[in-house]
Amino acid sequence: MEKKDIAGIKKQFKADNDLLKISDIFNVYIMKDSTEIYHAQKQPFEMLDIDQQELFMNNFKKVLTGGLNEKLFELKFQRDADDSSQLILHKGLLGGTDDWQDQMLLMTEKMIKDHPNEKDTVITFIRAEYMKPMKSRSDEAETSDRDAVYAHRFILCSVNKTEEPKKEIQFDYIEKEFKYKIEVDPVIDLKNPLTGFLFPCFTNHSADVNHILYTAGKANEPDYRFIEEVLNGEEIMTAKEDKAVFEEVIKNVVGDQLSPSTLAKVYSEINTTIEENEEEESPKLDYKDVERVLTNSGEKVDSEKIKEAFGLITDNESYELKASSIVPKYKSKSIKINTKVASISISPQDLQYVRQVNYDGKRCIMIEIEEDAEIDGFKMLPEAFGE
Repeated sequence: MEKKDIAGIKKQFKADNDLLKISDIFNVYIMKDSTEIYHAQKQPFEMLDIDQQELFMNNFKKVLTGGLNEKLFELKFQRDADDSSQLILHKGLLGGTDDWQDQMLLMTEKMIKDHPNEKDTVITFIRAEYMKPMKSRSDEAETSDRDAVYAHRFILCSVNKTEEPKKEIQFDYIEKEFKYKIEVDPVIDLKNPLTGFLFPCFTNHSADVNHILYTAGKANEPDYRFIEEVLNGEEIMTAKEDKAVFEEVIKNVVGDQLSPSTLAKVYSEINTTIEENEEEESPKLDYKDVERVLTNSGEKVDSEKIKEAFGLITDNESYELKASSIVPKYKSKSIKINTKVASISISPQDLQYVRQVNYDGKRCIMIEIEEDAEIDGFKMLPEAFGE
């Protein structure tokens, strides 16, 4: 799935949206340190009051929030997996309401099998459908933009921890006394999902039942047990891991020293590749692409050496790096330059204005600027270099 596909589903989760119909919601309560279902409840989503619907809608948005390959991962299902989650979810998607509940109970059992949680946990499933108009609205057109739509049926799961009820001291105005109040019911933390998933994936309005979108609780910290044993997804690499592979390949080929101007050119080359493929699937770089990037950045490199580096670091000479994982956010101050004296934040596109120079036997960082710099509200006076 691309960002636009995820965003298209995410923005549907709002009240009074006639393009989205959530048929049923199924909540399963699991006690801490337990691998058994304590309580399960299915009900039509429309039977919830509007405030409850809003709470869950915001929770579902959270499941679809985050960077690709950082918090959100498109997983390919393993072939011939035992108790295939792909088959379970597909049956649930196509079956009746009772069959859907039975299949979601099977998914729940896979989640909790031999894996008790430290806190009470609530697993929420919904089965829904949203309609995407095939053409944009036109005030002059005789036909409605709703006459022809793409219909997207999906299952979404959100796993949430519970919080201990608050203990409070209250003042009773009528009785004129202080009272100790304690709630006994745990509160479901819908603002911070532990994990979740969306099935199937969608690309350009086409459902892909061979892939599932998985959500990690924290960026670059996927739960590999959940991915492999629960969802039966194939092995993944996070954006952080992809970037580490790229850095190790570069160090292996050209050494661990690069000038800021060269690094700026490398990032610029990769960013251009991303922008040129913005409307298509996120581009990937193999060893030949890395050779091209380095050559265009002014480095003389050996193709075979790059290929060997890929094999050495990833055990796969044909491994492909996701371009979007390599380049930090191009126009934001996402690069940190750290020294004992100062820490500097700069964007990849402005890295070309940074130099490390030697002056009078001392190493200095020089930054080219167009305007006067400020320190604590005071403009810096220009000085002759070295004064």
